[in-house]
Amino acid sequence: MTETPVWKLIITLGIPTTISMLITNVYNMADSYFVSRISNAAGGATSVVFSIMAILQAFGFMFGHGAGSHVSRLLGAKNDERAGKFATSSLLLSTVCGIIIMICGLIFLEPLMWFLGSNAEILPHAKDYATFIFIAGPAMTASCVFNNVLRYEGKATFAMIGLTSGGIINIFLDYIFVMRIGMGTTGAGLATAISQYISLVILAIPFFIGKTQSKIRFTKGFISLRIVWDIISTGLPSLIRQGLSSISNGMLTVQARAFGTAAIAAMGYVSRTVQFVFCVGLGIGQGFQPVSAFNYGAKKYSRVKKGSYFTMIFGLFLIGSLAAVCFGLAPQIIDIFNSEKDPLVTEIGAKALRISCSVLWVLPFTVVGNMMFQSIGKRVHAILLSALQNGIAFMPMIYLLPLLCEKYLGDGLLGVQSAQPAAYVITAIITLPVTVAFLSKLPKDEI
Repeated sequence: MTETPVWKLIITLGIPTTISMLITNVYNMADSYFVSRISNAAGGATSVVFSIMAILQAFGFMFGHGAGSHVSRLLGAKNDERAGKFATSSLLLSTVCGIIIMICGLIFLEPLMWFLGSNAEILPHAKDYATFIFIAGPAMTASCVFNNVLRYEGKATFAMIGLTSGGIINIFLDYIFVMRIGMGTTGAGLATAISQYISLVILAIPFFIGKTQSKIRFTKGFISLRIVWDIISTGLPSLIRQGLSSISNGMLTVQARAFGTAAIAAMGYVSRTVQFVFCVGLGIGQGFQPVSAFNYGAKKYSRVKKGSYFTMIFGLFLIGSLAAVCFGLAPQIIDIFNSEKDPLVTEIGAKALRISCSVLWVLPFTVVGNMMFQSIGKRVHAILLSALQNGIAFMPMIYLLPLLCEKYLGDGLLGVQSAQPAAYVITAIITLPVTVAFLSKLPKDEI
C-alpha cells in the first residue's frame, strides 16, 4: 500500500472492484431485462422497486464504508485487533438494519409502492417483485459490509468473486423462473433473493478461513458506543449518497408518471444504463479509497495526492469512452429492454440517455472528491459533497425543469429527462475546486 506505484495499485484494486460494482448492478439490470419480456408495465415495476434496493444498499454502504475506512487506517497503524472490532460491529449493525427494513417494508408494502411512483397498471407487478427484495434485505446490507472490508484490506479479488458469483446465479435463475417457468415479476424477485444470500455466504468465507487481517469475532467488548459512532459518522456520506439516490429515483418516477407508463418504463431503463456506466467510475473510485485511507493513515500524503489526480484522469477516459458508445447506440440500448417495441418508449428513452451521456464525463471529478474525503475521515466535507448530486442539486431540478420546459418549450417531459444530467454538472462544478484546494494544502510526507 505504501510502496507499490500509486497508479498500478489503484488499477490493481480498481479493476476487480469495478467488476464487482458492475455485477452488483447486473442484479437489477437482469431483472429489468427478463421482466420487460412480459410487458412494459412489468418492466416499470423494476424502476419503482429500484429505490428500495438503493435504500438497502445505502445502509449497507454506510456500515461497510464506515467500518472499512477505520479498518484500513488501523491496519496502516498496525492495530489489527481493533480493526476486527470495527468489522464485527459493522456486520451486526448492518444485519439488524436489514431485518428492520424488511419487516417495515412488508408491513407497508402497497402504500409504499404507490408512494414510489406506481400506477394502477404497474402496482401488482411492483408488489410481487418488492416482496422478495425486502426478504433479501438483510443479505444485501450484510454483503455490503463484507465487500467493503475486503476492499479496504486490499483484497478486492475476494469481493469480486463473491459478487460475481451472485450476479451469474441471478441471471441464470431469472431465466429459469421468468422465461421457463413463467413466474413473472415474482420469479425475478425470488431469483434476486436467492442469489443475494448465496453471494453473502461466499463473501463471508474469507473472514472465517483466515484470509483477512480483520477477524469477525463476537467476543466480549467487540462493540461499544464509540465504535458505533465512528462507523456511522464515517459512513454517513455513503448513506446520504445512496439514500438520496433512492429518493431521487422515486422523485424521477413520480414526475415521469404524469406522462404515462411508457415514460416510467423508459426513464427506468435509462437509469439502469446510466448507473451501469457510473459503476465504472465508482469502481475505480472505490479502488482508490483503500489507497487513500491507508496512505493518509501512514502519513504518505504525496501518494494521496497522486492517487487522486490519477483516478480523475483514468476515470475520465473510461467513463468518457463508455458514454460515447451509449450516446451512439442509445435507441438500440433502450430496445434491449423494450420488448413490446413501443416506439414511444424508444423515443423517450433514447433522448434521455443521450442527454445524460453528454455530461457523464464530469462524474470522475465528483467521485474522487467524495471517496477521498470519506476515506481519510474528513466527515463534514464528505457529507456535504455527498448531499449534492442526488439531493441539493437534483431535487430543485426535478421540479423546476419540467415546469420551465413546459412553459417555454411546451415539453415538460424534457425537464424530467434533463434533471439528473443538470445535477451532475452542478455537482462537479462545486466538488472539483474543493478537492483541488484540499490536495494543494496537504503537508509533506512524514517519514
